[in-house]
Amino acid sequence: MNTAPFVIERTYDAPATAVWQALTDNNKMKEWYFQLEDFKPVLGFEFSFVGGSPEKQYVHLCRITEVIPGKKLAYSWQYKDYPGESEVSFELFPEGDKTRLKLTHAGLHTFPQDNKDFARGSFEKGWTHITGTSLANYLEKEKV
Repeated sequence: MNTAPFVIERTYDAPATAVWQALTDNNKMKEWYFQLEDFKPVLGFEFSFVGGSPEKQYVHLCRITEVIPGKKLAYSWQYKDYPGESEVSFELFPEGDKTRLKLTHAGLHTFPQDNKDFARGSFEKGWTHITGTSLANYLEKEKV
């Protein structure tokens, strides 16, 4: 069983302040991430959303575990009615007028491994799309 965290890095043609806003402002998040009823980058803040595969939707339960304004945001990630707990973190690294984002999703192996939606490949596909397409397109649109 692969217990290593999933890590993906992307560099965006946007300043770190713009990327941070995209990660923490609920109105901006709705344009590229999930539809959250409410979101605040505050330690202990709890939020939930629905997402999944076309065949099955899951209620995601999350709680903010770390906030370093402008630099790092982390939260727990669980599924209602399923065992397992993971953590997602977004770290920002300014590189001139660009920003490198490092996303780490640890604890994937704690989810039921007999469910294809919880397979590592499913997370890889999802995060690759979210960071490489959804967020990238949103940040490019914001520049215009």
